[in-house]
Amino acid sequence: MLVPSCLLRKPPFFASTLPRVCSNRINTMAKPVCSKFVPLDNYEGVMNTADGFKFSFISYNILAQVYVKSSYFPHSPSSCLKWKARSESVLTDFKNLNADFFCIQELDEYNSFYKSKMESLGYSSLYIKRVGKKRDGCGIFYKPSSAQLLEMEEIDYNDLVNCANTVNVIRNNKVLDIEETDAQIQGSEKHQSNDPLVRLKRDCVGLLAAFKLNDPSGHIIVVADTHIYWDPTWIDVKLAQAKYLLSRLSQFKELVSTKFACTPSVLVAGDFNSTPGDEVYQYLVSTSEAAPIKLCSLYATANGGEPPFTNCTPDFTGTLDYIFFSATRLKPVSLLEVPGPDSPDIVGGLPNYNHPSDHLPIGAEFLVLHSS
Repeated sequence: MLVPSCLLRKPPFFASTLPRVCSNRINTMAKPVCSKFVPLDNYEGVMNTADGFKFSFISYNILAQVYVKSSYFPHSPSSCLKWKARSESVLTDFKNLNADFFCIQELDEYNSFYKSKMESLGYSSLYIKRVGKKRDGCGIFYKPSSAQLLEMEEIDYNDLVNCANTVNVIRNNKVLDIEETDAQIQGSEKHQSNDPLVRLKRDCVGLLAAFKLNDPSGHIIVVADTHIYWDPTWIDVKLAQAKYLLSRLSQFKELVSTKFACTPSVLVAGDFNSTPGDEVYQYLVSTSEAAPIKLCSLYATANGGEPPFTNCTPDFTGTLDYIFFSATRLKPVSLLEVPGPDSPDIVGGLPNYNHPSDHLPIGAEFLVLHSS
């Protein structure tokens, strides 16, 4: 898919001068390239209106090892696809980024590796595994030194099959005429791909959590972490999941507001498998009165445009990952740099020795503003 030319312009935080790798032999010795937080122009001005408490927040699809096969990534050196190399590289990313909050997608080997490894780095965590035969899920790692967990809920998008209104919308959607391949729809499902009850059961999940920040005022934030269905032809299903996410998020925010007598800020992170401007993206940033909760995109708002890409392979290079927010007292003061199209550590596609996933992390540092 082509990236619109307006997205190819590189704002300052899109790094394009990372260390150059000259050959495959040197590549084998390369270490993970760690992005940095780059201050926004309004940093000094915001400091004057803030309580002084700053926290960092990152979203990252780390590529589940269960999906790592050489046939899927023929462009990647085989040695960098092995579990030991990738797991240590992902962990190195976590250490170097040192965020207060990580919203992680495609998280597998949670109990056997990441949970204990992150605990040793000072993190507590929440995790939901995808239902069915899927082995990965979504996780939130957070520092107890920065925030206290108050509430959490799990989202299972398969619950949509019980929503009559959603089923009717899906049934009436013209996108249902799309034909699927055997690889996409197995067995009897191939003949039921127009059945909304089959289409909606994609085994996708998400997490909702409320945290009380360890700042002087104890501001509360609501965090959502999710992974939306991947297939670009199934826009109806993606949109149904996005609408269910915001509906659940709105209800959860109301519960937190009532229970803790507060007006929480909201941060929504994940792999939305949707490009800037498509139906899912437009719904998530809609300011319509019908929208259950008003959100804006972090990168688009703070720097005037989405990154040129967050997912990079020879078959597809584009932006699929986002952080959306509705902040009453949070102000982004820096953004995590994202490599530009000319970055030598990107050439040839991901994953590679510099980046352990086919996705790139995105994120920001936020300051808590004075309460009114």
